[in-house]
Parts: sequence; C-alpha cells; structure tokens
Amino acid sequence: MDQTRSYVKENYRTGKRKAMNWEMALEEYKNYLKLERNLSDHTISNYLRDITKLKTSYQTYKPAQITTEEVRNFYYDVSKNYATRTQARILSGIRSFFDFLVMQEIVDVNPTALIYSPKLQAHIPDVLTLEEINKISAAIDLSDPFGHRNKAIIEMLYGCGLRVSELVELKLSDLFLEEDYIRVTGKGNKQRLVPIAAYTQHILKTYIEKVRVHQKVNPKFSDHIFINNRGNKLTRVMIFTLVKKFAAIAGIQKSISPHTFRHSFATHLLKNGADLRSIQLMLGHESITTTEIYTHTNREHLKDNLNKYHPRNRN
Repeated sequence: MDQTRSYVKENYRTGKRKAMNWEMALEEYKNYLKLERNLSDHTISNYLRDITKLKTSYQTYKPAQITTEEVRNFYYDVSKNYATRTQARILSGIRSFFDFLVMQEIVDVNPTALIYSPKLQAHIPDVLTLEEINKISAAIDLSDPFGHRNKAIIEMLYGCGLRVSELVELKLSDLFLEEDYIRVTGKGNKQRLVPIAAYTQHILKTYIEKVRVHQKVNPKFSDHIFINNRGNKLTRVMIFTLVKKFAAIAGIQKSISPHTFRHSFATHLLKNGADLRSIQLMLGHESITTTEIYTHTNREHLKDNLNKYHPRNRN
C-alpha cells in the first residue's frame, strides 16, 4: 500500500501522472479496492469487468483523455441490450473508477458527472412461504450419503439468512453453539455474529457428528463444514445446483436460488415482528437502506390483510 502511494506521489511530482496508461490505472484502482475498501476478490472482479470493456473500446487513449462524450457513447452502446438495473450497475462501476482517478489527480473531473443513471424501481425479491421451504427440505432424501449435508445447507440458508459465499466458507471454528451463535465472514471479509436457533443447530450437528466425521477430508479444507465427495469444500455453483434440484423435486414453480432463502429469512422475520435494525445486523448489510427493501414485501402482506379482513372489502 505504501509502495503504491509512493509510486503515485513520485509520478505526479515528475509530471508523468496524466500520461498513466490503462494497465497502471487499473492496477492502482484494484489495489485501492482491495487494500483501502477491503472488497473481496469476487466484488473487485465485478468492478473491473465493465471498466476493462471501456479500456478495450479506447485503447489508443490514456485514461486522462477520456471525456464525457467517449463515456456516453460507450455506455449507450454497451448497455442498450441490458435491463435498467444492469445499465445502472455499468454506469456506477465506471463512475467509481473515475472518482478514484480524480482522487489520485490522474484526471481533473469525472467524465460521468453529466451522465444520468436510469431510474430504478424498487426490486421486490422473490420469497418462499414457510410451507414451500418445508416442502423443499422434505424433498431431500436422508438415506443418500449426502442427504444430511444437503438438509443442513437448506436449513442454514433459511435459518441464518446466509449468502451462498458465506455458507461455503463457513468453518467448524466459526461455530459457537453453546452460545447459540455462528461467526460469519461476509463481504469485504467483515465478520458478524449471527444467532442460530435450536432447530437449525440440531440439523447442523446431526450432519457434523454423524456424517461428516466419517468422511475423508482434504487437509486443506479440514475446517470447512460443507465438503463434497472428494473432501474439498463445496463451490457456489454446487449450492445453486442443489437448490434447483430440490425445488424441482418439491414441485416449487418459482424461480429459486440460494439467495431466495436469505430473502425469505428476512421477510419472515419482519412479518413476525422483528425490527429492521436487528435484521440488518443479522444479514450483514452495511446500510439500513439495503434492508428496507423487505418493507416493500411487508407492505404487500399488510395490503393483503386489509383486503381480506376489512369489512368494506369482504365482498
């Protein structure tokens, strides 16, 4: 980090700063995201993807030569076939990159400043009912060698509201079951304590104590809870595959991913009286605004109750 800042300072002092090429700018931006903003490799990769496309479109330019016109032409061309939310994400990533270049005095102004992001409607995530979750859980064959593991995966996703990346990285050393908590490593390697209910604990302990203990485990992943038939940790793709498989067996018609259980976790807590701040802490949201999306779902629940129970609406 100190070397990066020293390099930045030296090149600016010698008048070479404005001539920085794309490779140098992207490398410094990557260091900034990793070291100063403490973002995960996965998130950093997403940030760099669209900026790399911009670089490919204007390889003969230096970053400091990119104007609003170039960014606007690129943005309109690359985003025209995408949904509004994706368009907004593309522009946000480019804007963040040029904000960094302004901060490092590589460019004088952010060329995206006069480009307006499309207005987004609030996205209400898909949610499963408790009955649907029970059907999915019941669809798992516990006589299968990995049945107890798969059931524990589903119940941890719903019972603790975990992201799929958090689930695959969950370790035995993260369990504090006597205190009814687990330690979760979320985005940016930020850790939080999440309560785990007795029902979920029982299913998790059954898998660990009666199944996992008899498996051959790759020493590299000896502390990871969820492992495959080769003794390696499960991948995100494998979790997606399992969720899709059991949803299909259960006859659930909704479009489901591991994240659907996280949405359901938050929505069910809110409907049953949990406060938004507590849900925010359990989900690991940095901003309460992110958690507030679930209030939209809760409003639908309130509207349904009004229509169902108010005397003016009974007919």
